[in-house]
Amino acid sequence: MRTRETDPVMAEVRAVRDGIAARADYDVAAIFQRIREMEDGSGREYVEYPPRRLVEGSGEQLAV
Repeated sequence: MRTRETDPVMAEVRAVRDGIAARADYDVAAIFQRIREMEDGSGREYVEYPPRRLVEGSGEQLAV
């Protein structure tokens, strides 16, 4: 059985993810800006959902 550490597909995904982050100097804002640029340039329609509202109760805040 393959584990997370030995699965070649997961290793490739992690390598690509690390490459994208490295090109943005591991700056989260720059990573998301690049993602937005890729979305805008793809010609596809993307759906954005409104923020989930918080419900107060029992000492915890739950999003619904």
